[in-house]
Amino acid sequence: MNGIYDDPWAYELACSFRDVPAEAGVLLRWCAEHRPESAGPVRTVLELAAGPAEHARELARRGLTATALDLNPAMCAYAAAEARRAGVALEVVQDDMTRFDLGRRFDLVVTMLDSTSHLMTLDAFVAHLRRVAAHLSPGGLYIVEMSHPRDRLGDDPSVSTGWTVERDGVQATVRWGEPTDRLDPVTQIADDHVTVTIDGDRVIRDVVPYRFWTATELDAAIRLAGGLGVAGRYGDFGAGADTVPLTDPGAWRMITVLRPV
Repeated sequence: MNGIYDDPWAYELACSFRDVPAEAGVLLRWCAEHRPESAGPVRTVLELAAGPAEHARELARRGLTATALDLNPAMCAYAAAEARRAGVALEVVQDDMTRFDLGRRFDLVVTMLDSTSHLMTLDAFVAHLRRVAAHLSPGGLYIVEMSHPRDRLGDDPSVSTGWTVERDGVQATVRWGEPTDRLDPVTQIADDHVTVTIDGDRVIRDVVPYRFWTATELDAAIRLAGGLGVAGRYGDFGAGADTVPLTDPGAWRMITVLRPV
C-alpha cells in the first residue's frame, strides 16, 4: 500500500493550508535582515527534503535560481512536473539530506514543514548541518522550520492534529497523528498515524516515524557540526512589526536562521 509521501498530489493537498507565497516573502525579508549588505541580493536557493518543492517553486517564480532536493523519487518527479506546468525553471535532485554534494554553493538554503523530523539521530542531524554549511555561499543563510517544542512537551499543543482543506474544488480531511501515538521517551520517536480522506471516499493511511527535536538539542547539533551560528529565531512567519518570538504564547513553529561562522 502506498503511503502519503508516495502520493505527492495528496500530500500537497493535505498541506495546502499553508500560505506559501507569504512564507516565501518572509524568507526573503529575513535574508535582507540577516545577510551582510556586501553579499548582495539572494540569487540562488536550495530547498532540502523539499517534497513537492512548493517554496522552491515560489522562489523560482520570483526570479531566483532554484534547486529542490528530496530522497523520494515520486516527490522529485512531481516537483519537476509541477514546475514545468507552471513555467518556472527548477532543478530537481534526488538525494539524501545528510549526504548530498552538489558541487556549488547557495545564497539561501531552506528546510520547511518540519522535514528535519526525518533525521532520527543526533549523528544524522550533525551530518545534515555539515552538508548545509558546505553548500552556503559567503553571507548565505540556512533557514530551518521545525515544530514548536510545545507540541510534544506541553499540555496545550500549538497545532491541531486534524484539519480540513479545500483546493480547486477538492476537499481533504486530514488526521496527522492520533492520541494513541506516543513519543518514546528514550528515542524521542513517535509513529504518527496519518489518515487523509479526499472528497469523502478516497482514503490514504500511513504510519510516519517522527523524531522530535528540542531547542537545546538543536543547539547541541549546531555546536557539534561547526561552521554555523544562530542569527535569529522565530515562532512564526513574520518579519518587522509582525515578528513572533519563539517564546511568544502565540508561537506555533520553531524557525531558526543560521549563517556561516
